[in-house]
Amino acid sequence: MQNDSYNTGGFYAFLFSMVFSLGFFFYIVMIHPGVDLKEVTTTVVGAEQTLAGAPKNVDVSKIDNPWIENEDMAAHGAKVYANVCAVCHGPKGAGDGPAGMSLVPKPRNLIEGGWKQGGDSISLFVTLQKGVPGSSMAPFGHLPVKDRWGLVQYMRSITKDKPKDDPAKLEAFAKTAQ
Repeated sequence: MQNDSYNTGGFYAFLFSMVFSLGFFFYIVMIHPGVDLKEVTTTVVGAEQTLAGAPKNVDVSKIDNPWIENEDMAAHGAKVYANVCAVCHGPKGAGDGPAGMSLVPKPRNLIEGGWKQGGDSISLFVTLQKGVPGSSMAPFGHLPVKDRWGLVQYMRSITKDKPKDDPAKLEAFAKTAQ
């Protein structure tokens, strides 16, 4: 007498799913042409782009005076901006980031400027370091110093409201800024 206690319908479903899965994996690995990543592009304002769409990589450890206007520091700042600031200030700095929509007051439009704390390099650095009390601008003093100088350089590269820096005062401040 044969013991028919096994679920033959479930067994056939299992076999079908295994054959289908193996066939699918064979198709993906051996037949499908894949995705051409060169087609994917992104735009970061103020940063030179590589073929993969990422901002130019800059070795800031080789830059001795990051407070002096420098294209490489601005490119590094664009990369830091995209990771840290764009969520509130928007991808281009217009104050229209997704997280910024719910903030009161709205994040600063970095392109237009209108700086309440001052738009020179020292004021921007201090604002990044300490934030703005009574607003949603949080302090970012935890960022490495060269990242903050990169952000200052990037913001000054995209703004229309760029007050002049006093080079001697800027260098004296930068030597003590941490």
